[in-house]
Amino acid sequence: MAYYRNLREHLETLEHAGLLTRIKRPINKDTEMHPLVRWQFRGLDEGQRRAFYFERVVDSAGRSYGIPVLIGGLAASQKIYALGLRCSEGEVEARWTEALHKPIAPVLVKDGPVKEVIYKGASLKAKGGLEELPIPISTPGFDNAPYFTAGCWITKDPETGIQNMAVYRGQVKGPLKTGISWGSLKNSAVHWEKCNRLGRPLEAALVIGGPPCIVYAAVQTVPFGVDELGLAGGLAQAPIEVVKCETVDLVVPAHAEIVIEGRIPTDYLEPDGPFGESHGYEDPGDLTGVFEVTCITHRKDPVFVSMISQLTPSESSKVKQSAFETFALTHLRQKVGQGIIKVALYEELLNRQMMVIQMKKESLDDPRRAMESLLKTRAAAKIMICVDPDIDPYDLLAVHWAIANRSQPHRDVKIAENRPLPWNPIRYVADGKRYDMTDSALMIDATLKAKLPPVALPKQEYMEKARLIWEELGLPKLTPRTPWHGYSLGYWPEEDIQQAQRATLGQYYLNADLLASKGVKVTKGESFEELKQKFLSEELAALRRETSEED
Repeated sequence: MAYYRNLREHLETLEHAGLLTRIKRPINKDTEMHPLVRWQFRGLDEGQRRAFYFERVVDSAGRSYGIPVLIGGLAASQKIYALGLRCSEGEVEARWTEALHKPIAPVLVKDGPVKEVIYKGASLKAKGGLEELPIPISTPGFDNAPYFTAGCWITKDPETGIQNMAVYRGQVKGPLKTGISWGSLKNSAVHWEKCNRLGRPLEAALVIGGPPCIVYAAVQTVPFGVDELGLAGGLAQAPIEVVKCETVDLVVPAHAEIVIEGRIPTDYLEPDGPFGESHGYEDPGDLTGVFEVTCITHRKDPVFVSMISQLTPSESSKVKQSAFETFALTHLRQKVGQGIIKVALYEELLNRQMMVIQMKKESLDDPRRAMESLLKTRAAAKIMICVDPDIDPYDLLAVHWAIANRSQPHRDVKIAENRPLPWNPIRYVADGKRYDMTDSALMIDATLKAKLPPVALPKQEYMEKARLIWEELGLPKLTPRTPWHGYSLGYWPEEDIQQAQRATLGQYYLNADLLASKGVKVTKGESFEELKQKFLSEELAALRRETSEED
């Protein structure tokens, strides 16, 4: 199989890789569970993060649950995320690129493990509905209830019949009632509006667990009318098996852990929240849809899946990062050209509000075209920076090095005004006085506009030889950071190349003779600063002539 048919296969892989931590002691889902997992995002490097599997779950009311909870199993780290796709970390971008270009439609099957247990009608009420599920509180001390955080909500366009799948938070409001927070006019909200005009409720299904690619696809930003189950098939490189729901006219993954079916009234809305959101602040709440449960189906021994969100880095931000980066990369290559090398979205604390575009320019105007083209998409970041191929877009110091040395703010920094308020806490307090009712985006062209002298580090051949000596001496293990060797940026004459070669051969006195031949006679009373300025002006003019002739 090119993909995991179910969550169990993924868990086996994580355990075999030493990336699954089983917690066997009782853990309170309302006060202990998310804080425990949160510590690895605030106290460990990414490579040390693990998936947590809670086997004995209790709540603050003293209830024990027979269903375990998985947190971090989808994307506690990029390594776990890549394992969810059954590929290496270096193959994730290619897998996403292929999925975006070649989605694979799901295939309908008669039955599946998610139908092993079915509760509807009287049996649904007798079982307690949602009270059977160990749904955690994400931000104890601030959130007002348990929330679904890793559920994939499936709805259908009443006009086209095309399904949509997306991840939204859902506040638990009763045994048979949750919220569904769209946040903005997203695809399911468009379906809701259409059903409102038709005077009927919107049918929905909330999918918990299943192949990891289901959630990975559900968070992607794709055009309206694209079925994310087909995108999941593209990631899986095979069609996702789906079954018909029991009480609503929708299809859901046959190998999901849990499916909750129901209807969203279109003649009524109510607020949810507060809830700790991905921008890193508590969301006071918003007007949301209401989901009324009509049926719950699940495997005989289901696993409940929750996702760490709130302040980034988090599992939620890691799930989105690769998907959003590839979407932006694909868009830019279509609009600007193949010179776009990589798109880096900054996850930690910034929640993808900062984007760095690594590019090999074909024209001086390419950086502006790239950033402005993104302003028209959901991939636009509040801060966008373009850099050259030699700058690591994930190294913030290197990016700042480029800004400081390859840009002039009065020429290369632009502000796009009258932007919508972004997904951050300013949207809660903007009143036109302390914060404007509209926002803006910062665009920085930190690429080279002309040739520059070489980067001042030893040439690659000397650094590589020195590293072999370093290792021979048993010195501490190195983790090289770009740039770790010098290289030409085009602005360097043949004379200086020859001087450097003579120096490494021990012939540096010949260089001294060369410099002596350029000596300047000084008469009594002459200004040192004026002499120096004249000399540099003549040298630089000659250098410019030589390098421009090479062009």
